[in-house]
Amino acid sequence: MKVPEGRQKILVIGQTPPPYGGQAIMIENLLRANFQQVQFFHVRMAFSTDMDEIGKFKLAKVLILFKTIGQIIYHRFRHHIRVVYYPPAGPDRVPMYRDILVLGCTRWLFRKTVFHFHAGGISELYPGVSAPLRYFYRRAYFHPDASIRISEYNPEDGKAFGSKRNYVVPNGVEDYWPRFQHRARGNPDRRANLLYVGVVRESKGILVLLESCRLLKEKDRAFTLTVVGKFESPDFEQLVRRRVAEYGLQACVSFAGVHTGEQKFNHYFNADIFCFPSYFESETFGLVLLEAMQFHLPTVATRWRGIPSVVEDGKSGFLVPVQDARAMADQLALLIDDPARRREMGRYGRELYCKRFTLTAFNTSMETVFSDLTNHN
Repeated sequence: MKVPEGRQKILVIGQTPPPYGGQAIMIENLLRANFQQVQFFHVRMAFSTDMDEIGKFKLAKVLILFKTIGQIIYHRFRHHIRVVYYPPAGPDRVPMYRDILVLGCTRWLFRKTVFHFHAGGISELYPGVSAPLRYFYRRAYFHPDASIRISEYNPEDGKAFGSKRNYVVPNGVEDYWPRFQHRARGNPDRRANLLYVGVVRESKGILVLLESCRLLKEKDRAFTLTVVGKFESPDFEQLVRRRVAEYGLQACVSFAGVHTGEQKFNHYFNADIFCFPSYFESETFGLVLLEAMQFHLPTVATRWRGIPSVVEDGKSGFLVPVQDARAMADQLALLIDDPARRREMGRYGRELYCKRFTLTAFNTSMETVFSDLTNHN
Protein backbone atom coordinates (compact mmCIF):
# COMPACT_ATOMS: atom_id res chain seq x y z
CA MET A 1 0.00 0.00 0.00
CA LYS A 2 1.56 3.26 -1.13
CA VAL A 3 1.24 6.12 1.36
CA PRO A 4 1.38 9.75 0.13
CA GLU A 5 4.47 11.68 1.16
CA GLY A 6 4.28 13.21 4.62
CA ARG A 7 1.26 11.29 5.91
CA GLN A 8 1.59 9.70 9.33
CA LYS A 9 1.40 5.91 9.25
CA ILE A 10 -0.50 4.45 12.21
CA LEU A 11 -1.03 0.78 12.97
CA VAL A 12 -4.48 0.30 14.50
CA ILE A 13 -4.74 -2.84 16.61
CA GLY A 14 -8.32 -3.65 17.53
CA GLN A 15 -11.54 -5.56 17.10
CA THR A 16 -13.96 -4.69 14.31
CA PRO A 17 -17.45 -6.23 13.96
CA PRO A 18 -18.51 -8.87 14.52
CA PRO A 19 -19.39 -8.82 17.36
CA TYR A 20 -21.17 -5.47 17.28
CA GLY A 21 -19.96 -3.90 20.50
CA GLY A 22 -19.34 -0.19 20.90
CA GLN A 23 -15.54 -0.47 20.77
CA ALA A 24 -15.59 -2.58 17.60
CA ILE A 25 -17.97 -0.17 15.89
CA MET A 26 -15.86 2.87 16.78
CA ILE A 27 -12.62 1.26 15.57
CA GLU A 28 -14.35 0.38 12.30
CA ASN A 29 -15.53 4.00 12.02
CA LEU A 30 -11.99 5.23 12.63
CA LEU A 31 -10.54 2.98 9.94
CA ARG A 32 -13.10 4.26 7.44
CA ALA A 33 -12.22 7.90 8.10
CA ASN A 34 -10.50 9.81 5.33
CA PHE A 35 -7.87 11.85 7.16
CA GLN A 36 -5.62 14.20 5.23
CA GLN A 37 -2.52 13.63 7.36
CA VAL A 38 -2.97 10.03 8.48
CA GLN A 39 -2.84 6.62 6.81
CA PHE A 40 -4.14 3.66 8.81
CA PHE A 41 -3.05 0.05 8.70
CA HIS A 42 -5.00 -2.53 10.67
CA VAL A 43 -4.37 -5.69 12.65
CA ARG A 44 -7.71 -7.13 13.68
CA MET A 45 -7.98 -8.54 17.18
CA ALA A 46 -10.23 -11.50 16.44
CA PHE A 47 -10.35 -13.12 19.88
CA SER A 48 -14.17 -13.10 20.07
CA THR A 49 -16.81 -13.72 17.42
CA ASP A 50 -19.73 -13.19 19.79
CA MET A 51 -20.40 -10.84 22.70
CA ASP A 52 -20.60 -13.70 25.22
CA GLU A 53 -17.00 -14.74 24.39
CA ILE A 54 -15.49 -11.37 25.34
CA GLY A 55 -13.28 -11.55 28.42
CA LYS A 56 -13.36 -15.35 28.62
CA PHE A 57 -10.38 -17.66 28.23
CA LYS A 58 -10.35 -20.23 25.45
CA LEU A 59 -7.41 -22.27 24.21
CA ALA A 60 -8.06 -21.16 20.62
CA LYS A 61 -7.52 -17.57 21.72
CA VAL A 62 -3.89 -18.41 22.58
CA LEU A 63 -3.21 -19.32 18.97
CA ILE A 64 -4.95 -16.14 17.80
CA LEU A 65 -2.82 -14.19 20.27
CA PHE A 66 0.47 -15.33 18.73
CA LYS A 67 -0.91 -14.83 15.23
CA THR A 68 -1.86 -11.25 16.18
CA ILE A 69 1.62 -10.56 17.56
CA GLY A 70 3.14 -11.89 14.33
CA GLN A 71 0.89 -9.65 12.20
CA ILE A 72 1.85 -6.59 14.27
CA ILE A 73 5.55 -7.29 13.78
CA TYR A 74 5.02 -7.90 10.05
CA HIS A 75 3.17 -4.60 9.51
CA ARG A 76 5.67 -2.69 11.61
CA PHE A 77 8.59 -3.62 9.35
CA ARG A 78 6.77 -4.16 6.04
CA HIS A 79 5.26 -0.66 6.07
CA HIS A 80 7.84 1.11 8.30
CA ILE A 81 5.17 2.18 10.80
CA ARG A 82 6.34 4.13 13.83
CA VAL A 83 3.03 4.79 15.66
CA VAL A 84 0.74 2.18 17.22
CA TYR A 85 -2.87 2.75 18.31
CA TYR A 86 -4.25 0.34 20.90
CA PRO A 87 -7.49 0.08 22.94
CA PRO A 88 -6.55 -1.28 26.40
CA ALA A 89 -8.85 -3.64 28.25
CA GLY A 90 -11.25 -2.69 31.00
CA PRO A 91 -10.91 -3.81 34.63
CA ASP A 92 -10.86 -7.53 33.83
CA ARG A 93 -7.85 -9.75 34.40
CA VAL A 94 -8.10 -12.07 31.39
CA PRO A 95 -8.02 -9.23 28.82
CA MET A 96 -5.34 -7.54 30.95
CA TYR A 97 -3.06 -10.57 30.54
CA ARG A 98 -3.72 -10.43 26.78
CA ASP A 99 -2.73 -6.76 26.69
CA ILE A 100 0.44 -7.43 28.65
CA LEU A 101 1.51 -10.13 26.20
CA VAL A 102 0.61 -8.19 23.04
CA LEU A 103 2.06 -4.87 24.18
CA GLY A 104 5.02 -6.42 25.94
CA CYS A 105 6.06 -8.21 22.75
CA THR A 106 5.45 -5.36 20.31
CA ARG A 107 5.11 -1.91 21.85
CA TRP A 108 8.87 -1.40 22.09
CA LEU A 109 9.10 -1.69 18.29
CA PHE A 110 7.19 1.56 17.81
CA ARG A 111 8.33 5.10 18.40
CA LYS A 112 4.98 6.31 19.74
CA THR A 113 1.95 4.72 21.40
CA VAL A 114 -1.63 5.94 21.48
CA PHE A 115 -4.06 4.38 23.95
CA HIS A 116 -7.79 4.82 23.34
CA PHE A 117 -9.74 3.82 26.45
CA HIS A 118 -12.99 2.56 24.98
CA ALA A 119 -13.28 0.55 28.19
CA GLY A 120 -12.38 2.30 31.43
CA GLY A 121 -10.69 1.26 34.65
CA ILE A 122 -7.69 -0.87 33.66
CA SER A 123 -5.42 1.30 35.83
CA GLU A 124 -7.49 0.30 38.87
CA LEU A 125 -6.13 -3.25 38.62
CA TYR A 126 -2.49 -2.24 39.14
CA PRO A 127 -2.50 -2.19 42.99
CA GLY A 128 -3.75 -5.78 43.00
CA VAL A 129 -1.23 -7.11 40.49
CA SER A 130 1.38 -9.44 41.96
CA ALA A 131 4.89 -8.05 42.41
CA PRO A 132 6.51 -10.22 39.67
CA LEU A 133 3.82 -9.18 37.17
CA ARG A 134 4.05 -5.47 37.92
CA TYR A 135 7.20 -5.07 35.83
CA PHE A 136 5.45 -6.46 32.75
CA TYR A 137 2.31 -4.44 33.51
CA ARG A 138 4.36 -1.23 33.56
CA ARG A 139 6.15 -2.17 30.34
CA ALA A 140 2.79 -2.70 28.65
CA TYR A 141 0.81 0.30 29.89
CA PHE A 142 2.97 3.01 31.38
CA HIS A 143 4.08 6.25 29.64
CA PRO A 144 2.09 6.25 26.39
CA ASP A 145 2.57 9.29 24.15
CA ALA A 146 -1.16 10.03 24.01
CA SER A 147 -4.25 8.74 25.79
CA ILE A 148 -7.87 9.24 24.80
CA ARG A 149 -10.86 9.02 27.11
CA ILE A 150 -14.42 9.05 25.78
CA SER A 151 -15.81 11.15 28.64
CA GLU A 152 -14.46 13.40 31.38
CA TYR A 153 -16.43 11.26 33.84
CA ASN A 154 -14.52 8.08 33.03
CA PRO A 155 -11.49 6.84 35.01
CA GLU A 156 -8.33 8.80 34.22
CA ASP A 157 -6.37 5.76 33.08
CA GLY A 158 -4.03 7.84 30.92
CA LYS A 159 -2.97 10.09 33.79
CA ALA A 160 -2.53 7.07 36.04
CA PHE A 161 -0.14 5.62 33.45
CA GLY A 162 1.81 8.87 33.10
CA SER A 163 0.64 9.64 29.57
CA LYS A 164 2.44 12.58 27.92
CA ARG A 165 -0.83 14.00 26.54
CA ASN A 166 -4.42 13.29 27.50
CA TYR A 167 -7.53 13.96 25.43
CA VAL A 168 -11.28 13.61 25.83
CA VAL A 169 -12.95 12.68 22.55
CA PRO A 170 -16.66 11.76 22.69
CA ASN A 171 -17.78 8.98 20.42
CA GLY A 172 -19.78 9.81 17.33
CA VAL A 173 -21.92 7.62 15.11
CA GLU A 174 -23.45 7.75 11.66
CA ASP A 175 -26.89 9.37 11.50
CA TYR A 176 -29.55 6.84 10.52
CA TRP A 177 -32.57 9.04 11.22
CA PRO A 178 -32.77 10.52 7.67
CA ARG A 179 -33.56 7.03 6.35
CA PHE A 180 -36.65 6.90 8.59
CA GLN A 181 -37.80 10.50 9.01
CA HIS A 182 -40.38 10.41 6.21
CA ARG A 183 -42.05 7.26 7.49
CA ALA A 184 -45.32 7.61 9.35
CA ARG A 185 -45.11 7.04 13.09
CA GLY A 186 -48.03 5.75 15.14
CA ASN A 187 -50.25 7.74 17.47
CA PRO A 188 -47.87 9.43 19.96
CA ASP A 189 -50.46 9.03 22.72
CA ARG A 190 -50.70 5.22 22.44
CA ARG A 191 -49.32 2.86 25.06
CA ALA A 192 -45.70 3.87 25.66
CA ASN A 193 -43.09 1.59 24.13
CA LEU A 194 -39.91 1.26 26.23
CA LEU A 195 -36.72 0.04 24.57
CA TYR A 196 -33.47 -1.50 25.80
CA VAL A 197 -30.62 -2.27 23.34
CA GLY A 198 -27.42 -4.00 24.40
CA VAL A 199 -25.96 -7.16 25.85
CA VAL A 200 -28.47 -8.67 28.25
CA ARG A 201 -26.36 -9.08 31.37
CA GLU A 202 -26.86 -8.28 35.03
CA SER A 203 -24.43 -5.35 35.21
CA LYS A 204 -26.18 -3.73 32.25
CA GLY A 205 -29.10 -3.35 34.65
CA ILE A 206 -31.67 -5.62 33.03
CA LEU A 207 -32.90 -7.07 36.36
CA VAL A 208 -33.23 -3.53 37.74
CA LEU A 209 -35.24 -2.59 34.66
CA LEU A 210 -37.58 -5.54 35.14
CA GLU A 211 -38.09 -4.52 38.75
CA SER A 212 -38.96 -1.02 37.49
CA CYS A 213 -41.47 -2.57 35.10
CA ARG A 214 -43.05 -4.46 38.00
CA LEU A 215 -43.46 -1.16 39.85
CA LEU A 216 -44.93 0.48 36.75
CA LYS A 217 -47.45 -2.31 36.47
CA GLU A 218 -48.42 -1.79 40.12
CA LYS A 219 -48.95 1.89 39.28
CA ASP A 220 -51.32 0.83 36.45
CA ARG A 221 -49.14 2.38 33.74
CA ALA A 222 -49.74 1.15 30.19
CA PHE A 223 -46.43 0.23 28.54
CA THR A 224 -44.45 -2.38 26.66
CA LEU A 225 -40.73 -3.14 26.94
CA THR A 226 -38.70 -4.52 24.03
CA VAL A 227 -35.26 -5.92 24.84
CA VAL A 228 -32.89 -6.09 21.86
CA GLY A 229 -29.65 -7.99 22.37
CA LYS A 230 -28.12 -11.32 23.29
CA PHE A 231 -28.21 -12.86 26.74
CA GLU A 232 -24.76 -13.18 28.28
CA SER A 233 -25.40 -16.87 29.02
CA PRO A 234 -28.18 -19.49 28.90
CA ASP A 235 -28.28 -19.53 32.72
CA PHE A 236 -28.84 -15.79 32.89
CA GLU A 237 -31.54 -16.02 30.22
CA GLN A 238 -33.39 -18.54 32.37
CA LEU A 239 -33.07 -16.24 35.39
CA VAL A 240 -34.43 -13.25 33.44
CA ARG A 241 -37.35 -15.17 32.00
CA ARG A 242 -38.23 -16.52 35.45
CA ARG A 243 -38.19 -12.97 36.78
CA VAL A 244 -40.54 -11.85 34.01
CA ALA A 245 -42.94 -14.66 34.96
CA GLU A 246 -42.67 -13.94 38.70
CA TYR A 247 -43.53 -10.28 38.08
CA GLY A 248 -46.41 -11.14 35.76
CA LEU A 249 -44.86 -9.18 32.90
CA GLN A 250 -45.26 -11.74 30.10
CA ALA A 251 -47.81 -9.60 28.27
CA CYS A 252 -45.71 -6.43 28.22
CA VAL A 253 -42.05 -7.59 27.99
CA SER A 254 -40.61 -9.14 24.83
CA PHE A 255 -37.10 -10.28 23.90
CA ALA A 256 -36.25 -9.58 20.27
CA GLY A 257 -32.77 -11.14 20.19
CA VAL A 258 -29.82 -9.70 18.28
CA HIS A 259 -30.71 -7.22 15.55
CA THR A 260 -28.36 -5.06 13.51
CA GLY A 261 -28.73 -2.55 10.71
CA GLU A 262 -32.25 -1.56 9.65
CA GLN A 263 -33.87 -4.17 11.89
CA LYS A 264 -32.27 -2.59 14.93
CA PHE A 265 -33.13 0.95 13.90
CA ASN A 266 -36.75 -0.05 13.33
CA HIS A 267 -36.91 -0.70 17.08
CA TYR A 268 -35.68 2.83 17.80
CA PHE A 269 -38.17 4.26 15.31
CA ASN A 270 -41.09 2.48 16.97
CA ALA A 271 -40.05 3.27 20.55
CA ASP A 272 -41.07 6.16 22.82
CA ILE A 273 -38.54 5.95 25.68
CA PHE A 274 -35.05 4.49 25.81
CA CYS A 275 -33.87 2.71 28.97
CA PHE A 276 -30.19 2.38 29.89
CA PRO A 277 -29.85 1.17 33.52
CA SER A 278 -26.18 0.16 33.19
CA TYR A 279 -23.62 -0.16 35.95
CA PHE A 280 -21.35 -2.31 33.76
CA GLU A 281 -17.78 -2.36 35.09
CA SER A 282 -16.18 -1.29 31.79
CA GLU A 283 -18.92 1.17 30.78
CA THR A 284 -17.59 4.41 29.36
CA PHE A 285 -20.19 5.94 27.09
CA GLY A 286 -22.92 3.81 25.50
CA LEU A 287 -23.21 4.18 21.72
CA VAL A 288 -26.83 3.08 22.00
CA LEU A 289 -27.54 6.38 23.75
CA LEU A 290 -26.45 8.25 20.63
CA GLU A 291 -28.60 6.00 18.46
CA ALA A 292 -31.60 6.71 20.68
CA MET A 293 -30.94 10.46 20.52
CA GLN A 294 -30.88 10.32 16.72
CA PHE A 295 -34.41 8.94 16.81
CA HIS A 296 -35.75 11.65 19.14
CA LEU A 297 -36.02 9.31 22.12
CA PRO A 298 -35.83 10.61 25.69
CA THR A 299 -33.66 8.38 27.88
CA VAL A 300 -33.86 7.20 31.45
CA ALA A 301 -30.34 6.10 32.37
CA THR A 302 -28.02 5.66 35.32
CA ARG A 303 -25.62 8.26 36.62
CA TRP A 304 -22.65 6.01 35.90
CA ARG A 305 -19.23 6.61 34.31
CA GLY A 306 -19.54 8.60 31.05
CA ILE A 307 -23.33 8.43 30.74
CA PRO A 308 -23.89 11.95 32.22
CA SER A 309 -21.75 13.40 29.43
CA VAL A 310 -24.30 12.09 26.92
CA VAL A 311 -27.67 12.37 28.69
CA GLU A 312 -28.46 15.87 30.00
CA ASP A 313 -30.54 15.33 33.11
CA GLY A 314 -33.94 16.99 32.82
CA LYS A 315 -33.34 18.05 29.19
CA SER A 316 -32.74 15.00 26.99
CA GLY A 317 -33.76 12.49 29.63
CA PHE A 318 -33.38 11.62 33.29
CA LEU A 319 -30.46 10.21 35.27
CA VAL A 320 -31.04 7.96 38.27
CA PRO A 321 -28.74 6.23 40.80
CA VAL A 322 -27.42 2.81 39.80
CA GLN A 323 -29.49 -0.21 40.86
CA ASP A 324 -32.36 2.02 41.99
CA ALA A 325 -35.42 0.43 40.42
CA ARG A 326 -37.86 2.74 42.16
CA ALA A 327 -36.12 5.89 40.95
CA MET A 328 -36.09 4.53 37.42
CA ALA A 329 -39.75 3.57 37.64
CA ASP A 330 -40.67 7.05 38.88
CA GLN A 331 -38.95 8.76 35.94
CA LEU A 332 -40.36 6.28 33.44
CA ALA A 333 -43.84 6.88 34.86
CA LEU A 334 -43.37 10.62 34.45
CA LEU A 335 -42.55 10.21 30.76
CA ILE A 336 -45.27 7.62 30.18
CA ASP A 337 -47.81 10.08 31.59
CA ASP A 338 -46.60 13.03 29.55
CA PRO A 339 -46.27 12.43 25.76
CA ALA A 340 -45.65 16.13 25.17
CA ARG A 341 -42.63 16.09 27.46
CA ARG A 342 -41.35 12.96 25.75
CA ARG A 343 -41.46 14.75 22.42
CA GLU A 344 -39.81 17.87 23.86
CA MET A 345 -36.96 15.88 25.40
CA GLY A 346 -36.61 13.83 22.23
CA ARG A 347 -36.21 16.98 20.12
CA TYR A 348 -33.57 18.31 22.50
CA GLY A 349 -31.69 15.00 22.40
CA ARG A 350 -31.71 15.05 18.60
CA GLU A 351 -30.28 18.59 18.62
CA LEU A 352 -27.63 17.53 21.12
CA TYR A 353 -26.62 14.59 18.94
CA CYS A 354 -26.32 16.82 15.86
CA LYS A 355 -24.19 19.32 17.80
CA ARG A 356 -21.79 17.00 19.63
CA PHE A 357 -21.98 13.35 18.67
CA THR A 358 -21.93 13.00 14.91
CA LEU A 359 -19.36 10.86 13.15
CA THR A 360 -17.97 14.01 11.55
CA ALA A 361 -17.35 15.58 14.96
CA PHE A 362 -15.61 12.42 16.15
CA ASN A 363 -13.37 12.24 13.07
CA THR A 364 -12.42 15.92 13.39
CA SER A 365 -11.37 15.44 17.01
CA MET A 366 -9.42 12.27 16.27
CA GLU A 367 -7.54 13.92 13.42
CA THR A 368 -6.57 16.70 15.83
CA VAL A 369 -5.15 14.11 18.24
CA PHE A 370 -3.08 12.47 15.49
CA SER A 371 -1.90 15.86 14.20
CA ASP A 372 -0.72 16.77 17.70
CA LEU A 373 1.13 13.47 17.85
CA THR A 374 2.92 14.29 14.61
CA ASN A 375 3.82 17.81 15.71
CA HIS A 376 5.28 16.79 19.09
CA ASN A 377 8.45 14.76 19.35
